[in-house]
Amino acid sequence: MKKRVVITGMGCVTPIGLDKESTWHNALKGVSGIRNITDERMDELSVKLVAEILGFDPLQHMDVKETRRTDRFIQLAIAAADEAVHDSGLVLGDNADPLRTGVWIGSGVGGIMTFETGMREVVQNGYGRVSPFALPMFLPNMAASRVAIRFGARGVTGCTVTACASGSQSIGEAYRAIQRGAADVMITGGAEAPICNIGLASFSAMRALSMQTDPSQGSRPFDKRRDGFVMGEGAGILVLESLDHAQARGAEIHAELLGYGSCGEGFHIAAPRPDGSDWKRAMILAMEDAELTPERIQYINAHGTSTLLNDLTETRAIKAVYGFHAYNVSISSTKSMTGHLLGASGAVEAILSILTLREEIIPPTIHYGEQDEEMDLDYTSNVSRRRQLDNVMSNTFAFGGHNAVLIFGKCQQLTSPRGLWHDVP
Repeated sequence: MKKRVVITGMGCVTPIGLDKESTWHNALKGVSGIRNITDERMDELSVKLVAEILGFDPLQHMDVKETRRTDRFIQLAIAAADEAVHDSGLVLGDNADPLRTGVWIGSGVGGIMTFETGMREVVQNGYGRVSPFALPMFLPNMAASRVAIRFGARGVTGCTVTACASGSQSIGEAYRAIQRGAADVMITGGAEAPICNIGLASFSAMRALSMQTDPSQGSRPFDKRRDGFVMGEGAGILVLESLDHAQARGAEIHAELLGYGSCGEGFHIAAPRPDGSDWKRAMILAMEDAELTPERIQYINAHGTSTLLNDLTETRAIKAVYGFHAYNVSISSTKSMTGHLLGASGAVEAILSILTLREEIIPPTIHYGEQDEEMDLDYTSNVSRRRQLDNVMSNTFAFGGHNAVLIFGKCQQLTSPRGLWHDVP
C-alpha cells in the first residue's frame, strides 16, 4: 500500500521575497519582481528585463569561505532549505532518522554563472587560473549535495535536470521515494541562478525572452500582447514526510501531495504540440494518481510563461482536460510577478499553490490587459480573489518536452493550521 505524503515545511527565496511569507504577501498584492538589467557587462544584449533577487545576503546562511566556494544557485538552495527545515521542526538524529531522510533538488542549468566566469578566466589567463572549486560549484547536483551535507541527510539523494520542469519533477521523485517506503522524509525542490551573459544570450537567441524595456510590460501571461518570458532566479524547497511519520512527531501539516503526473512529448526541442495533447496527458496522469476528477480541482497555478505558444497551448490543454468545468476553474500565472525561475519555477509555484490552498486566496496574473480570442478562461487578472478550495494543481512544462504536474489537497489530518496572510489587498 502506498504511503500518504504530506508537506510539513516550506522555504523560498524569490524576486518578490526573501522568504515564503514575504513572497506570499507580495504575490497577493500583485508586486512585480521584474526590473531593468543593471549589469554593465550586459549592455550589448537585446534583452533588457530580468527578475533578480535584491537584498539576498548569503552570509546570513554561511561563512565567507563557504560563500566563495558556492555558486549563487547553491546559496539560494541553502537559504530556502534552512527556512523549510526550520518550518518543519525537523532535527535529524532527534525526530528524524538521517538514514531515512533524503534530498532531491533539481536545477535546469546549475552553476552557469561559475561556468561563465571560469571560461572567461581560461580565455584571458589560461587553464592554470581556474579554481579547484569550479567543478563542485557548477555541477547541477551540488545544491542537493550541499543541503544534504548541511543537515546530515544520508537517505535517497538525487537531482533532476529537466530544464523548467526540474523543480516539479524533483518533488515528484521525492514523493515517489516516500510512497514506496524508501524514505520517511525528503527535502526537495529546485534552485536556479541563470542571470548572466550566456544564460540571457542563449534564451534570447531562441526568441523565448521578452524584448520589452518597460518592466510593467515584460511578463504578461495569457495577454494578447505577450512576447516572451522574463528570466528570473530563485529557489523553493519543501519538506515532504509520510503522514504517519509527521503525525508521530506531532508536526504541523501544510497540505497533502495527492498526485504527480509526468510524461514526455518526443516532438520538438522547444515547442509543445500545438493541440496540447501531451500537457493534457500529464494533467490526467496527476489526477488519476490523486484519484480525483476535474470537478474536484478549483485552482491551477499555470505554467503560463508569457510566450505565444505556451499560453495558448496550456489553455487548449486545460479545456481538453476539464471540459466545460474549465470555465469554473480559477487560474493564475505567478510568473507574471516572479518572472520565469527555470528549474526553480515548479518548486516555488508548488509553494504558492499550497499557500493558495491553505489561505483560500487566489494570487493574480498581473500585467493582464487584453484578451486573446481563444484564451477566454478565468486567469484571475490583476487582483487576488478569495475562493473556497479543496484541491489545487500546479503545471510545469519544459523545453525538450518534459512535463510535470503536481496536485495538492487539504490533509484531513491537519494539526494547528496557521495562516500567513489573510487580508486580500
